[in-house]
Amino acid sequence: MVKTKAEELALEQREISVAAFFEKNRHLLGFDNPLRALSTTVKELVDNSLDACEEMKVLPEVKVEVRQVNENRFVVSVQDNGPGIVKEQIPKVFAKLLYGSKFFRMQQGRGQQGIGVSASVLYGQLTTGKPSKIISKIGKGKPGHYYELRIDIHKNEPEIVKDEIVNFELDHGTKVEIELEGKYQKGKQSVDEYLKQTAIANPHLYLIYINPLKEKIDFPRVVNNLPKEPKAIKPHPYGVEIGVLLRMLKGTKAKNLLGFFEKEFSRVSRNIAKEICDKSKVDGNMKPQEVHHDQAEALVNSIKNTKISSPPLNCLSPIGEEALLKGLQKEIKADFYGAVTRRPSVYRGFPFQVEAACVYGGELNNNSEELVRVMRFANKVPLQYQQSACAITKSAISTAWKNYGISQSKGALPTGPLVIVVHIASVWVPFTSEAKEAIAHYPEIIKEIKLALQEVGRKVGGYIRKTVKAREQAERANLFEKYIPELSGALSNLSGEKKTKIEENLNKVLKKSMKDILAGVDKEIVEEVNNNNNEKPKKEEKQSKLR
Repeated sequence: MVKTKAEELALEQREISVAAFFEKNRHLLGFDNPLRALSTTVKELVDNSLDACEEMKVLPEVKVEVRQVNENRFVVSVQDNGPGIVKEQIPKVFAKLLYGSKFFRMQQGRGQQGIGVSASVLYGQLTTGKPSKIISKIGKGKPGHYYELRIDIHKNEPEIVKDEIVNFELDHGTKVEIELEGKYQKGKQSVDEYLKQTAIANPHLYLIYINPLKEKIDFPRVVNNLPKEPKAIKPHPYGVEIGVLLRMLKGTKAKNLLGFFEKEFSRVSRNIAKEICDKSKVDGNMKPQEVHHDQAEALVNSIKNTKISSPPLNCLSPIGEEALLKGLQKEIKADFYGAVTRRPSVYRGFPFQVEAACVYGGELNNNSEELVRVMRFANKVPLQYQQSACAITKSAISTAWKNYGISQSKGALPTGPLVIVVHIASVWVPFTSEAKEAIAHYPEIIKEIKLALQEVGRKVGGYIRKTVKAREQAERANLFEKYIPELSGALSNLSGEKKTKIEENLNKVLKKSMKDILAGVDKEIVEEVNNNNNEKPKKEEKQSKLR
């Protein structure tokens, strides 16, 4: 019997594993070139280490070493003092894509999708054929477990090459080594720069870095307290969509619809649940599994028209103004530092919080004619690529920096000795791709970023105005100083007093005047900065109350 074309095609169709998909599309995860692949691998391993240490409530100590094997091959080694990983979980954590504990958790964290570290293992396996090496220990007196792992591409399952018990120098922690094809160079998008920015956003971290040139760089800890621990929360009703609501209704253990809304969502009391049901004309006592599509759509529309408090904010853990300033002061030598932490806000039912900082002058004066540098962070992780596609860059460009004494051409970033820093903390950062390098252009997020930049812009603007005033006063003094000899001679002729004596007195008067002027300028700078730090605009207060 001759098969039809459709039957022939059906024989060729088969399920695609996640690992097989990313084997062909590794660029989606940030492995599109050797330079970026090296940086991405370090990033994924360090992010995992920081999350693990913070979950254990221990100040992180991380050691990163990048060793060059030959011209285009490197070994990346990252060791931490975190809680370690239970033996049975090690193969799945490192050699199975989309395996993790954080995807369904409404809580701020660096990693959520269960892709990053296993994608690095996959990339190393594809480019070198070598298995990744992992040592992990969960406590003092416990054995250290050593694995060599590969990923079975067709099954998306771990393939164990070696499983041994070994000695591990730490009481608890994990060490990972991945050999991969890469390229090392210093500069803006390098491993070196990523680790420097990581130290800025995580001032509680003690980091040791040994680069391929065998240079050892220490990033000391400047904050001795762990960041505020974020708490997991339930989803907020304002972010729910019809399909998601139907899925939740089928999976809930609640006995009726009223109980479902109370149990599965945050900020929903029995009265609010009843209001939602009444507005949608759906019986609140019916079983959740019996709700059909039209009723679910009516419930979603009803939620949009019901006043519900914003979600709890204890799920967020911002860097904080003081810690952010300490991190910046440690890594960048400048004349002025200013930072702000905005009140939390919401997009699609997800809480988020924006922080911004500006660093001006000092060692940055050498680049006074270049475009300012923008440091972008999401959940304390540096974003090094896709800058032009990011909401942070768009917000920085659309901010009127000329109002703050900083040069700016239309449609471009400003120029001058300035670094702009923006950090977004959220339970679910809306990245534009799985590589997690750019933030999507949600209007609510762009608005908050701009408000934060305007607030910190006023601080740096106040400093610039005062320094300009001091410079103008100094220029006037220098001009007057040039005429002192001539003036002294004229006064000597009129008064009969010695010229040298008059000149000496005039110089004393000039120096005292300059000292008084500069002291006054310094006082004005301090006062303006303090005023800006304490500034709570009425409009912002009003918006906060509305939220």
